Amino acid sequence: MERDSEGSFLGEELKRARLAAGFTSQEALAAKLGFDRSVIAKAESGYRPPSPEVAEAYAREFPYLNALIGDGLIERWAEHVRKNGGVFPKFLHSWVDNEKTATGLFYWEPIFVPGILQTEAYARVILAADPDSDETVDARVAGRLERQQILSRPRAPMVSVVLAEAVLHRCVGDAEVMRDQLTYLAEIGRQPRVTIQVIPATIGVHTGLTGAVAIADTEDGGTLVHEDGFTAGKTTAEPDLVAKARGRATVLRSYALPREASMELIMKVADEEWKI
Repeated sequence: MERDSEGSFLGEELKRARLAAGFTSQEALAAKLGFDRSVIAKAESGYRPPSPEVAEAYAREFPYLNALIGDGLIERWAEHVRKNGGVFPKFLHSWVDNEKTATGLFYWEPIFVPGILQTEAYARVILAADPDSDETVDARVAGRLERQQILSRPRAPMVSVVLAEAVLHRCVGDAEVMRDQLTYLAEIGRQPRVTIQVIPATIGVHTGLTGAVAIADTEDGGTLVHEDGFTAGKTTAEPDLVAKARGRATVLRSYALPREASMELIMKVADEEWKI
């Protein structure tokens, strides 16, 4: 993957500030700021724009940068670079940003386990199958796992997931990958703020077969809908589309097995079909 010019320039400026302050190694600055060295290395390389936390830490440690180029500009610059490049395709940036702070999330998936519930091995197999990404598989896997931090944040959202039974039977990787993934689903599905339900294969044709959809209730009281497409996805807050998505979500939940029955089905498939 190549660095974009803005990300590269920002990385060089962060490195210049570190050296000017007497931090001759990335390890020394990482220890001072409380991050792993790899975090500093990625920020300075230009390959991965710094997160808001890292950008804020640089601004606190090197206040002269903000004095020179405007208060808060480091954070805003990092945010600009992050939204115009990085491990997520541009069409997904709006969704990912709102997913991080959402108060409620709904995911319908007829094909794969949703990204925020994927194990590392499962995610790696899926992401490695994309021939068009400019990012390395490792970088994309790291980005996907980073999204999952929303489940462990202090005020985690209420998460509702509905899966087609076919998801449990579709081989991603091998039996070990599948068993670990389904076991993880059964474990996380018993968390108080996470509900996972499965629509059994006996239901046949239903409204959800048109494609995956995700709904986020944002912290400002709004709602976003994200739909996956063959070549790109679309995120919208258009009221008619939001209402349509909510209606379909209600129908899909009505087709699905109850929570405990869904957990039992998940583990049955794990034990019988993906036995190692």
